Amino acid sequence: MTVLLDPPLWPRHGTVWGHLVSDTSLEELHAFAARAGLPRRAFDLDHYDVPTDRYEELVALGATVVGTRELVRRLRASGLRVTSRDRRA
Repeated sequence: MTVLLDPPLWPRHGTVWGHLVSDTSLEELHAFAARAGLPRRAFDLDHYDVPTDRYEELVALGATVVGTRELVRRLRASGLRVTSRDRRA
């Protein structure tokens, strides 16, 4: 099981956000998010948006912190990445 977490870099709604993904399956990602108490509305097709104040807790639960480029590279390699073009469709 590998759930990845990138650094919070995206300001929005009064906080800074990062992304939580799985490089194995969406089922794994949803199970991890449920254990962490993340709301399903935080899911955006291939990742969960995560506010900075949840990072320590997610790492304690077993998320692996990686850089944003590494997160995207591994998400693409897994075949789970949803592209911008697919998001618009």
